[in-house]
Amino acid sequence: MNSLLLAAALALAVRSLAASRLDRWNLGAPVVMVTAGTVVGLINEDSISAVLNTESVQYAAEVILAVLLFVDATEVRGGRLWGSSPGLVARVLFVALPVSLGLAMLLGWALFPSLPWPVLLLVAGVVMPTDFAPAERVVRDRGVPNHVRSLLNIESGYNDGIVSPLFLFALILAGDHSQERTPVDALLTALPFALKAVAVGLVLGTLLAWLMAQADRAGWMTGQSRRVLVLLAPLLTYTVTITIDGNGFVASFICGIAFRYIHRLIKARRLHQAPARGREGTSALTEDFLLLEDVTTLLTTTMWFVVGIATVLAFSFGLPWRVILFCLAALTVLRVVPVLLALSGTELSGRERALVGALGPRGTTSIVFGLLAFNRLPEGPAADTILLITVTCVLGSVLLHGIGAAPLTRRLTAPAK
Repeated sequence: MNSLLLAAALALAVRSLAASRLDRWNLGAPVVMVTAGTVVGLINEDSISAVLNTESVQYAAEVILAVLLFVDATEVRGGRLWGSSPGLVARVLFVALPVSLGLAMLLGWALFPSLPWPVLLLVAGVVMPTDFAPAERVVRDRGVPNHVRSLLNIESGYNDGIVSPLFLFALILAGDHSQERTPVDALLTALPFALKAVAVGLVLGTLLAWLMAQADRAGWMTGQSRRVLVLLAPLLTYTVTITIDGNGFVASFICGIAFRYIHRLIKARRLHQAPARGREGTSALTEDFLLLEDVTTLLTTTMWFVVGIATVLAFSFGLPWRVILFCLAALTVLRVVPVLLALSGTELSGRERALVGALGPRGTTSIVFGLLAFNRLPEGPAADTILLITVTCVLGSVLLHGIGAAPLTRRLTAPAK
């Protein structure tokens, strides 16, 4: 374990030292860290399984996911909760996403008939949520229309929060090490977990944002203490929620929504009352989240290193054509078709609808979901298949949406001749 941590730290240091140069060569953190992790995995091949399949790795993955869900909820741009186009957001999240999950389960049933339906739901939950870690430039690319970038950003911020309760329900039903339940038992377990999570997330998110504003107004806080409090918010929420047997992931996500809403609301009132301090207030609004963003970047970059290590273990099982076909479909038609159907009849042009469907990278959320399923399911074909699909899907997304995002975007945004 120590040697792997040292290797990860060295890889992170090298990536940091050459970040600007590597980005110009279109070699982002995912490509670099996956490559480094693969090399380290090949050197330590005999110990990979023992390292990945441990309680410490499982707990680390859970904490990382809780932080990511909070960040996703707080990073949604556009001012309002659902951005500037709530109708489009609702279509993508509540029409396209469920259809994509259902199609992924159907294709999984056709290609992997031996897997029970709860495992197929787990697989769908791993491969369908989008995350722009492999293609960060897309949400900053001014060649992509602003309303398309906003829609993609809000979707990636909310879809993993929507999928997480379904994922945990399927995990209970699929045969978690500690629990084996019927569908009714699993639902009766998951529902109270979710209700507690919503309550805790709303209360803590609202309370922490309000207390932060009051303490800051009284002059009790510093810039550093505000940043630390924001970082502690998801950790505190997750810990409190699991202590009372709630869903810590849902709680962290709801906490992020509530915290962001109250935080922005109070800042907006202050800016309205003192318009001369507008620039200072806007700077303070973003500054509060800088530490959280930096820590999140470190965590997600580390997870790409873990993907490289997991690649060695997963591919030691072989790479069946069924896995390749399933992942290729998940990255393309299983997303594109539902998105096109959901957005038909909207103000978006045909090219813009195609752009929303095509730009659906998979990243850290898929990695963490896959590792959780691998760790918490009993050892056997189901766990091995999920790990293999996770690695293949994420690596495929790095190639398709990371390296291939720029030419794809240029083609779909080029003026019609």
